[in-house]
Amino acid sequence: MNPSHHNYNSKSGFSLIEVLVVIFIILLVGLVIFTSQGDVFSLNKTISDSLTAQDEAREALKSMSAEIRTASPSSLGAYPLVQTATSSFIFYSDIDNDSLKERVRYFVDGTTLKKGVIKPSGSPLAYNQSNETITERIHNIVVGAENTSVFSYYDKNYDGTTPALTEPVDISAVRLVKIAIVIDKNPQAPPSPITLTTQVSMRNLKDNL
Repeated sequence: MNPSHHNYNSKSGFSLIEVLVVIFIILLVGLVIFTSQGDVFSLNKTISDSLTAQDEAREALKSMSAEIRTASPSSLGAYPLVQTATSSFIFYSDIDNDSLKERVRYFVDGTTLKKGVIKPSGSPLAYNQSNETITERIHNIVVGAENTSVFSYYDKNYDGTTPALTEPVDISAVRLVKIAIVIDKNPQAPPSPITLTTQVSMRNLKDNL
């Protein structure tokens, strides 16, 4: 009598190795998705920060242009322009419409463009340096050998292509100021730096002054 034989299926389920491989693949896919989402969020934040910095600079340039355009003699009769340097510009202008001419100073400090204002006070009137109030106007300015001239100055002959007045600038010859701001919220990441420029003619400056 022959003994009966029974055939059993040796593959009744996944082996331990197969389970581990599946888990590894799932984890790898999840990691890729998570990393991709992180990169997208990071890029979106970088772009958003850059746009915010640009908006800040545009608003500041708009305000600066209005103030520079109305530069006029000080409340003591001094010439409208005080200093014309590549990284600073000082002038007198009635920036708050109170009939007094404030001494306005725009200057670069590190990577920030700042604004200093001195309102004349006392009797007789005087511009007291200790009364200067300073605010930050534009942040994330790119400074370096190629971006040293935030302010450039031109005389009455400026036609759009005329070169800027050379240092030292003859203050009495200045009729137009060009402002160029290069900003970059994060130099280590895109987008690339952006340059914002504007030019302002000072309507109260006449050649017979």
